[in-house]
Amino acid sequence: MKGSRVSDCRLMELPKIHSLAGNITSINNGQEIPFTIQRVYYLYDVPGGEARGAHAHRVLQQLIVAGSGGFDIILQDGLDKITIHLARPYQGLYVPSGLWRELDNFSSGAICLVMASTLYAEEDYIRSFQDFVQYKEIGQ
Repeated sequence: MKGSRVSDCRLMELPKIHSLAGNITSINNGQEIPFTIQRVYYLYDVPGGEARGAHAHRVLQQLIVAGSGGFDIILQDGLDKITIHLARPYQGLYVPSGLWRELDNFSSGAICLVMASTLYAEEDYIRSFQDFVQYKEIGQ
């Protein structure tokens, strides 16, 4: 939604089951997150100093988890900007549609796991920050 604000993002504690053999976290449609997962993808082997993202989505919602290592997520809504560091595999960041996002400061070996509410659709992406600002102004 065009009116999404960075304050609509939520850092969510995901269920963690601990045992001597290791930990497990499961994410179930309709329980831990406010959308049905249609697509899962992950980023890995991001070279030091490189950033990812730098786009917004018109419709897609995401839950972003640091499956390993850590990284920063910089979010903007046209007015406010926040940075959230993810580094725990039992925490996820809910990102609604209509926000500009960048991922930066990847640690060595970091894995960024993303659960998305829609299948890939190029027309859902806003890839220019200038176009994003215009998109937000029209919707407010």
